[in-house]
Amino acid sequence: MTRPKRPLARATSTSSPAIVCAGLAAVLVAACAPKKEAPKAAAPEVSVVEVVLRDVPIGGELTASVRGLEDVEIRARVEGYLQSIDYREGSEVKKGQLLFTIDDQPYKAKIAEAKGELARNRAALSKADLDVSRFRPLAAERAVSQAELDNAVSAQSAARAQVDAAQASLEKATLDLGYTRVSAPIAGLIGRAQRKIGDLVGKGEPTLLTTISSIDPIRVSVNIPEALFLRYADRINAATSGTAQPQDDAGAQLVLADGDVYPERGRLLFVDRAVDPQTGTLRADLTFPNPRRILRPGLYGKLRYREEVRKDALLVPQRAVQELQGQFSVVVVSAESKAESRKVKPGPRVGNLWILEEGVKPGEKVIVEGMQKVRDGMVVEATVAAGEPAPPAPQAPPAPAAASPTPVPAASR
Repeated sequence: MTRPKRPLARATSTSSPAIVCAGLAAVLVAACAPKKEAPKAAAPEVSVVEVVLRDVPIGGELTASVRGLEDVEIRARVEGYLQSIDYREGSEVKKGQLLFTIDDQPYKAKIAEAKGELARNRAALSKADLDVSRFRPLAAERAVSQAELDNAVSAQSAARAQVDAAQASLEKATLDLGYTRVSAPIAGLIGRAQRKIGDLVGKGEPTLLTTISSIDPIRVSVNIPEALFLRYADRINAATSGTAQPQDDAGAQLVLADGDVYPERGRLLFVDRAVDPQTGTLRADLTFPNPRRILRPGLYGKLRYREEVRKDALLVPQRAVQELQGQFSVVVVSAESKAESRKVKPGPRVGNLWILEEGVKPGEKVIVEGMQKVRDGMVVEATVAAGEPAPPAPQAPPAPAAASPTPVPAASR
C-alpha cells in the first residue's frame, strides 16, 4: 500500500520566512551603509573687462573718391597728323605750355588762299565805291539814269559783303592754324598721351589727346544720404554760404585705402543742387591741401568726421555684447563672482568698443571670453583681460583759421 505524499504548499510555507528575513537584512545593511559624496564641479574660467566711463567723440564715414580740382580733357580741335608730343608724360605742366603739334602746312595754305580772296574782294569793293561816287553827280544832272545809280549802289553793298566774308574766312584759317599748336589751358598734373606721333587726329570729332588735373588743392567727392542731409541741412548751408561758425573740431578727415589718415584736413566746397533720384544721395565736394602730391585723381578712401562728443559714455568691447533676435545682452560678474545676464541698450560703435545706453554701471565687469560656459547665478573664476584701447578724449578746438574747414555728415552707422 502506497503512502500519501505530503502537500508541497506546507514545505514552501516553512522555507518562506527565512528568505524574507535574509532580504530584509540585506536592505537594512545597504540603507545603513555611509553614502559617497559626488565631487563638486570646478567653477568655469572666464575673462572679464571693466565697463569704462569717459567722454567719447562720435563720428561717421562716407565713401569718398578723389578727383582733380579741375580735370580738363585736351582734344584736337582741327584735323591733321600729329607731328610732335612736346611734354613729358606724368609731369606737372604750366598754363600755356606747348603739349602737342599738329601738321600746320594745310592751314598755312588756307591762310594764303584767304588772304588772296580778301584782296580780290577789297579791289572789287574799291571799284564799286568809285562807280557810286561817279554816278551820284551824273544822276543829279540826269546824265545817267537812276537805275544805273541803283545798280552801282547794289554792287557796292555786295562787294562790301564779300569783303566781310573773306575777312571771316581769313580769321577762321588763322584760328585753325593756332589750333595746330595745342597748349595747356591750366597748370596741373598731365597724363599719358592718348595718341602717338603720326596718328590722324580731329577727323570727324575732337580726338582726346590727354587730360590735365590740378591737384593742389585736390577735390574729394562724397554722396550724402538724403536723410542725413536733412539732419544737417542748416549746418551744410551755412558752410556753403560762408556764414558757418568755427566748429569744435578741425574738420573732415580722409582715411586712405591703406588705413592711414591723411594729415591734412578738408573744407566743404560744393553741395549739388538736387538729390539723385536713383541713389537717394546728394553729392558734396571738399578740398584738401595736397602739397606733397600724395593724392591723385581716381583714389578711393573714406571721409571721416566728428559729429558730436558723447559725455560720460559707458564703453564695453563689442565682443562682450551678444545679440539674439534683436535683443542685446551682456554677462556681468558680481562681487560674489556670480554670473548675471543683463539686457542692454547699445548705442553707436566707436572703433572696437560699443557705447551702452542702459544695463551696466561704471566699474562693473563684463565677460568677454567664456560666456558659453556660464549660466545665471553660476559661480565663475574671473580673470581680468586686456581691454580694447579706448578712443582718444576730445581735445580743445584749434584756433580758427582764415577758412575754417567744416565737417560733412557721415552715413548712418
